[in-house]
Amino acid sequence: MSLFSRKNTPLVGLDISSSVVKLLELSRQGGRGGTRYRVESYGVEILPPNVMVEGSIVDIEAVGQAIRKVVKKSGARAKSASLAVSGSSVITKTISVAASLSDKELEAQIEMEADQYVPYPLEEVNLDFEVLGPNEKNPQMVDVLLAACRSETVDERVAAASLGGLECEVVDVEAYALERACRELAVEWPNGGEGLTVALVDIGANTTTLNALHSNTTVYTREQNFGGRQLTEEIQRRYGLSFEEAGMAKRNGGLPDSYDAEVLDPFKEAVAQQVNRAIQFFLGATPYNHVDLIALAGGTSSIPGLDDLIQERLGVDTVVANPFTNMSIGSRVNAEALSSDAPAMMIACGLALRSFS
Repeated sequence: MSLFSRKNTPLVGLDISSSVVKLLELSRQGGRGGTRYRVESYGVEILPPNVMVEGSIVDIEAVGQAIRKVVKKSGARAKSASLAVSGSSVITKTISVAASLSDKELEAQIEMEADQYVPYPLEEVNLDFEVLGPNEKNPQMVDVLLAACRSETVDERVAAASLGGLECEVVDVEAYALERACRELAVEWPNGGEGLTVALVDIGANTTTLNALHSNTTVYTREQNFGGRQLTEEIQRRYGLSFEEAGMAKRNGGLPDSYDAEVLDPFKEAVAQQVNRAIQFFLGATPYNHVDLIALAGGTSSIPGLDDLIQERLGVDTVVANPFTNMSIGSRVNAEALSSDAPAMMIACGLALRSFS
């Protein structure tokens, strides 16, 4: 299974995260106004507890059942899928090779280079590469993006999709799926994002991922262990609920009046601190010295007022990501539910866009 393979088959974007499965199907319409996408179907299905551990699927059958449910619930027509593996399970490296190499020579060179960077036997990994273009400093060389992921990580996702009734056609990397979805956000940014340094902060259930982009291209990625699960666990502890009950209460309300002041507000402050920490790591590790914009993604970013708090604490314009702002919505899609789930659908959106690249 190739990490950068291209197919002309219509694809659903299938994002298997630590707590939910998200599916998205897009179509493309072209005309005088340019390309426009339409959301044809989408769905979200909560995973049972403990079927995912640190990004790995430990219960393929349970994940497969969740995929089958979300396919049925969404009414998705495409039966081929684009999936992603997370940054922590993927090794990526940009290398430079002679531009004169033939395709066969290039493949041999890539394998030699990969042996230096991949800490596993090459027979245990899925390896792929993509030629990025001429090297800026030496026109006799081309830059090549190398990506490698352990085969078992890819295989378990492919197997779960198959159990769910989908054939996996493309395996992508989450960071590149986010970058692709960011192009849909960038039309709302000054200069379409050109020249801007943007911190895209994806706050999931267990992990917060910072993708820093400059001129709409990923320049830095970092994961840290923090997410919405901390809020669920605090609700569980404070109010004597089961984990499942706490999750329901977090989503649907019905908690005591003191909840905002005693639980939610301190959690929002903790999120702001984590975002600031991630950005400081980025600025300390790269030549960049400031961030122009913060875009919040992931389910946790939907907490009311979180964007305003982060903007106030960090002094940087902050928005909640919605990749569907300039897309039309198909008749089978609940527009209100999609708008609510939009920040959590960034990876699924980037994966669905693989249908057209």
